[in-house]
Amino acid sequence: MHRRFAARFCSFACLASLATTACAQRPTDAIHVDDVSHVFRIDAGDMTYEFGVNEDKRLQTIYWGEHLSEKDHPQSPKASQGMSSFDSSRNTTPQEFGAWGGGLYVEPDLKITFPDGNRDLDLRYVSHSMHDGVLSVQMKDISLTVVVTLQYKVDDATGIVGRRALIENGTGKPFIIESASSATWNLPRGTNYILRYLSGRWAGEWTVNDQNVKPGKTILESRRGTTGAQNNPWFSIRRNDTTEENGEVWFGGLAWGGSWQIAVEQDAVQQVRVTGGYNPFDFGYHLKAGATLETPWFYAGHTSHGLGDASRRMHRLEMDTLVPHAPHEKLRPVLYNSWEATEFKVDEAGQEALAEKAAAIGAERFVMDDGWFGARNNDHAGLGDWTVNPQKFPNGLKPLIDKVHSLHMDFGLWVEPEMVNPDSDLYRKHPDWALNFSGRPRTEGRNQLVLNLAREDVRQYVFTFLDKLLTENDIAFLKWDYNRNWSEPGWPAVAPEEQKNVYVDFIHNFYGILAELRKKHPNVEIESCSGGGSRVDLGVIGLTDEVWPSDNTDAFDRLRIQNGFTQAYAPGIMMAWVTDSPTWVNQRTLSLPYRFLSSMQGSLGIGANLTKFTPEELNTSQKMIAEYKNIRETAQRGELYRLVYPTDGSEEAVTESVSRDKQQAVLFTFLHSSTELYPYPRVFLRGLDPDRIYSLSSIYGKASDETPASATGSYWMHHGINIELRGDFQAAAFVLQGVSH
Repeated sequence: MHRRFAARFCSFACLASLATTACAQRPTDAIHVDDVSHVFRIDAGDMTYEFGVNEDKRLQTIYWGEHLSEKDHPQSPKASQGMSSFDSSRNTTPQEFGAWGGGLYVEPDLKITFPDGNRDLDLRYVSHSMHDGVLSVQMKDISLTVVVTLQYKVDDATGIVGRRALIENGTGKPFIIESASSATWNLPRGTNYILRYLSGRWAGEWTVNDQNVKPGKTILESRRGTTGAQNNPWFSIRRNDTTEENGEVWFGGLAWGGSWQIAVEQDAVQQVRVTGGYNPFDFGYHLKAGATLETPWFYAGHTSHGLGDASRRMHRLEMDTLVPHAPHEKLRPVLYNSWEATEFKVDEAGQEALAEKAAAIGAERFVMDDGWFGARNNDHAGLGDWTVNPQKFPNGLKPLIDKVHSLHMDFGLWVEPEMVNPDSDLYRKHPDWALNFSGRPRTEGRNQLVLNLAREDVRQYVFTFLDKLLTENDIAFLKWDYNRNWSEPGWPAVAPEEQKNVYVDFIHNFYGILAELRKKHPNVEIESCSGGGSRVDLGVIGLTDEVWPSDNTDAFDRLRIQNGFTQAYAPGIMMAWVTDSPTWVNQRTLSLPYRFLSSMQGSLGIGANLTKFTPEELNTSQKMIAEYKNIRETAQRGELYRLVYPTDGSEEAVTESVSRDKQQAVLFTFLHSSTELYPYPRVFLRGLDPDRIYSLSSIYGKASDETPASATGSYWMHHGINIELRGDFQAAAFVLQGVSH
């Protein structure tokens, strides 16, 4: 008997237990179940994913790749025979979700210690069901009442599949989960794979790394309590002949903002598997009898059209499905932020003067950064005391907010809710609220400690002050910062065996606060920031509207940073500021148009000290912002083509964004340095409608004299454009506007 389920795909905020709002769901016919062969098949986009129940009643991957014909009847999977007594079938069979036990040596998805010391777990298929578009496949241990339900959902448009595991303790006694993954993704057996991943540090995030997949295991991870910049929870694996525009790519990302791990492993039979979930380092989740632990969603997809298409599919998933108001998220407004102009020296008069300058150049949102609360005159004091500083704002925030509104901008505010300075009223009252090990030193970072958000009293405090702030003031936007990682992750208020639950419960409460705020204040938008790009993942973007990729706003460095960021994440959620030159980062001087064009590739913000701008600079800023508003939808929501990477010593960097309806394209070109009178290489566009006529106009810069005023998409893609760029740190940008077929 062959049965089809009508599947739906929904955002993290809709399906997670923390959900507070309904989300729009699109009916599909993507998940098919053959009840005779016990094969499950997912067809979406141009991808097919198949797995089934083998003769040992374990779930086994059958196929993941380019779409297969429906004429290909499902074949029941057969467990591998194994290689030898050293590599049994348990290790060479590509399992969907393997528990540790019975001689399993590859990376397990689940490892448990039971009260009697037993650590063996053997999961077998029990049943399956479909509810609200999510396929649930239930497994159970051969003797213990440990039930694991694997859940699958799929996005029709991109073919990206989401997977997670629900681990239920039915044994009657608590046990310790030593490691828990969301899923294992099995690639076709092979030796010609290249892994791409993202690494970084503060002011140097989003470095693109490529390495051959070889026997053994590569670990990508954060042990920092939160996502971290050292690695990002994203991967892509391609064949060694794959390019930006052609060839097979398997790619994915983990929707988890806590400590995480993705293991890429090539086993004894050259099978490549990718396992991701909670980081097992210092992990030990105490699961009470009758309780269930839900692992985060792990999304992954496949394309045969190169690295660029893999990114574009992720971008479309994020913008159409995962962001809070998808698929109708508002375009990001042009933002002004006061930090680099005033730092902690904020006051009513100074902020109002900045607001007038920002409004005059076309900003739509004014954000006051750090220094407005408590005894916050520097980074040594005040965090945790979220009351308006009466010396700086004697009448509260209302006069400033009213002034900003009179200038036709909305008002935003910086907060760092999860942190506390030891020099604060909050810490003096509640020193036990910080993460700590009893009797041990408390390591400070940026003169602050991390509040233990896993505690319900801390969660309630954070939500209450944020709710009060938003209720009493007309605030449209919060810049939610997070400026250090964890240390001493103890939780002395609970029993020792429960203290490691902090790694999960902290993040669940963080998500819960965001979800509750969004429900009570639905018009407030939130940015995720963590000293730059240390808190960007598919989990946090489901509950925030934008993210901050890096504190490094040097416009040349940003070309590399943004190139790495967009491997995994959409330009529409990427904030990019125009700041003063030379920057504090490199003391490099860059022209104002260059700085604008670098930032206009994402969601545009201004962070410069406008009180020091000359009339000419203010006029240039006004013109560039007006140009940006004409191309904003294409830059934020269009299809991104990375035509020339700004890495590996390249003197050029070129990106192109094409609107979804192919009616508009925006081309950004950058030159580091020209040499020996060589011209700028010809640029060949991508993604246009070949038969449509496109007119060419300049945002800034010049094309060569022989360039036609209009031509077909085919011409622009195959003949290309010659750009007049010469010198050091030069830039140009153009709009191609469709006029007819």
